[in-house]
Amino acid sequence: MRAVTWQGKRDVRVEEVPDPRIEEPTDAVIRVTSTGLCGSDLHLYEVLTPFMTPGDILGHEAMGIVEEVGAGVPDLQAGDRVVVPFQIACGNCWMCLTGLPTQCETTQVSTEGMGAPLFGYTRLYGAVPGGQAEYLRVPQAQYGPIKVPEGPADDRFVYLSDVLPTAWQAVAYADVPEGGSVAVLGLGPIGDMACRIARLQGADRVFGVDLVPERLRRARERGVETFDLRSFDDEKELLTAIRDRTDGRGPDAVIDAVGTEAHGSGAARLVQNAAALLPRKLGGPLAERFSVDRLAALYTAIDLVRRGGTVSVSGVYGGMADPMPLLTMFDKQIQLRMGQANVRRWSDEIIPYLTDDDPLGVDDFATHRLPLSDAPTAYDMFQRKRDGAVKVLMKP
Repeated sequence: MRAVTWQGKRDVRVEEVPDPRIEEPTDAVIRVTSTGLCGSDLHLYEVLTPFMTPGDILGHEAMGIVEEVGAGVPDLQAGDRVVVPFQIACGNCWMCLTGLPTQCETTQVSTEGMGAPLFGYTRLYGAVPGGQAEYLRVPQAQYGPIKVPEGPADDRFVYLSDVLPTAWQAVAYADVPEGGSVAVLGLGPIGDMACRIARLQGADRVFGVDLVPERLRRARERGVETFDLRSFDDEKELLTAIRDRTDGRGPDAVIDAVGTEAHGSGAARLVQNAAALLPRKLGGPLAERFSVDRLAALYTAIDLVRRGGTVSVSGVYGGMADPMPLLTMFDKQIQLRMGQANVRRWSDEIIPYLTDDDPLGVDDFATHRLPLSDAPTAYDMFQRKRDGAVKVLMKP
């Protein structure tokens, strides 16, 4: 089969690889019909290269048709149409039953000290072959795959794999009071969708911050009060502009949907790049023990949120030695919540909104649809934010 493989920093290729097969009774194999390109994939493309191996199959946003199931998968059969959550969890352990499948005690990558494995995402998360491929082996298929109806285009459901539950959890963790306000930093796919969900759930004021014109326009068209970073001389001006719209206090909650892609510390970029250039046996330990992130967005969130407010972090950070402004956080009595989205915790709540009325605008959420063979172009375009690329779907 054809699959998108990682070969080095900013080097992805579509190659012929062996077809997946049933290896455990709880496996399924699906024929992928749509697969998304996520901002988290750019971390592998750019800064997390010490944790990758040439030939790794990328991608964690996939849906398709079940081709084969193992004997331990009673509720799926060949021909079922499914969305595959990006994490792999059993559904039966204490963590899963508590609503935290990303911390699944059955599948935790204990050798790396990490939680549940993720499709197509570094050795830290199990180095499981990903979904940017023609076929995908799905472990723990007795729990993970979400059956969806035949008929509607994939765009109606594919975002259940990651974008929708990640944005939904970001808003849930933000705990915006009824009629309250929330600022979303970063209007990529997650930030954009978080704005839509916050408005749908009753936030009175939603502020969106970015510097990419297409992203700002999309959010503005859905009623978000946008702020273009390029219009301010410094962060203080931005903070003042938003506070002026919230009686001088700041918003009730701030969602950091940027993560390690933040425009910030040059020193952090230097450490990340140095680790990426070293041999894997040296670069991996350096990145694990001494890596720092560009924390501009997180610092902004902490400064911006009102006293007693909540900061919700959905953007992925990878630093192990990041300096945090604990004095400010303590003094302002900030609540901080974060983590990988627990897809199956939220999927049943989300599905009723994937109706013909399309209140979340999923049908036209993708800005680009490309064949899988164009994956190298898609990665380069998305990483450089060219051609108005906000969300890219690929068809095998």
